[in-house]
Amino acid sequence: MSPRGFATGLAELVLIVEDVPPAADFYREVVGLEPEVPADEQWAWFFAGAPDQAQRIALHKGSLLFEEHSPHPEGQRFGNVHLALEVPRDRLDGAVAHVRTSTEVYGPTRFDWMQATSYYFYDPDGNLLEFWSKDP
Repeated sequence: MSPRGFATGLAELVLIVEDVPPAADFYREVVGLEPEVPADEQWAWFFAGAPDQAQRIALHKGSLLFEEHSPHPEGQRFGNVHLALEVPRDRLDGAVAHVRTSTEVYGPTRFDWMQATSYYFYDPDGNLLEFWSKDP
């Protein structure tokens, strides 16, 4: 079996944030993700697709398992990330308009090679988010 056959999908993505409750509010109210469970001071878990899928996004304050083994210096072990979320084309304009009520949105950016259009914005912790939408 080739290494390409080992992973069959995204299980979870964890973003390190400064303050979980307001970050969770942003991801719920602005980005539009559905919470899996109520947020607490350390963790917030969201579905990254339909609730029957195994894909999840978590927000966390503090260190993660095995962080002490990172090759990066303390305080820089986990940096800002870029996260692209797929939005169906018929919902894209509404999603972008909604995000614009809370933060600046950049784009659209057209990707002919992917036959898709994207809009970008930052969360309160400086992570770059993207609403990615393939052509109908």
